[in-house]
Amino acid sequence: MIVMLLRIKVLLIFKTLLIMTKNIVTLLFIVGTLSFTACKQEEMTETNPTIDIVEPVIKGLIEDVLTMEQKDALTPELVIKSLMDGNDRFVNNDLTARDHSMQIRKNTLSQYPKVIVLSCVDSRVPVEDVFDRGIGDLFVTRVAGNFVNEDILGSMEFACKVSGSKLGLIMGHEHCGAVKAAINDVKLGNITSMLEKIKPAVDVVAHDGERNSKNQKFVHMVSKSNVKNTIKQIRLNSPILKEMEDNGEIMIVGALYDMDNGKVSFIN
Repeated sequence: MIVMLLRIKVLLIFKTLLIMTKNIVTLLFIVGTLSFTACKQEEMTETNPTIDIVEPVIKGLIEDVLTMEQKDALTPELVIKSLMDGNDRFVNNDLTARDHSMQIRKNTLSQYPKVIVLSCVDSRVPVEDVFDRGIGDLFVTRVAGNFVNEDILGSMEFACKVSGSKLGLIMGHEHCGAVKAAINDVKLGNITSMLEKIKPAVDVVAHDGERNSKNQKFVHMVSKSNVKNTIKQIRLNSPILKEMEDNGEIMIVGALYDMDNGKVSFIN
């Protein structure tokens, strides 16, 4: 009986030792595998280092706010040159990066824009972008067909006589819907009376071809005629601006914006 009990105890001890041995072997295998994997990862990291891609930071241009003294030193010719240079940048997709938040703060208490632009309301003519200008650079007044009335003349007189702008720019554009409507003699609500201010530009154009909005050449000629007529109306109906122009304080000029390529062509 005693012998049998001893044999059972020995077998139990042996079985326990066997289980412990298996666990140790398994543990050693796991440790070895983890170590091998870590070494491989380290080796891969050394041979193929991670490349951090750093995006270039575009720092906005913070333009100085034009002072009264700097504005007074400008000439109309210099202002035209700056607009032409800005339009070249626009056409070449080289617009200036600007810090608009800073420009807003720097223009809070004063403004001395160099030019007032009378443009059509057409959404395809983004005036500030067309000339690569920022906040506080331009006065802009807009009306369908870029004609003048009493309110717009008053705005231009404020810009030039009160604030000292050096240039009045009348900018029409190709494919102008208001010009086409005037050519077609459209009758619709207040649009009817609005188009009456553009029709004189239609009537004076000498053209032997079709005189309708489908004739792009004729539309171009009327758009150019409309700009010239607007300049004529400014000189006739604003003694203030006429006198300033006669004295060489300002220039009143016209231009056409080409929607096909973004180019602004000065007319005179």
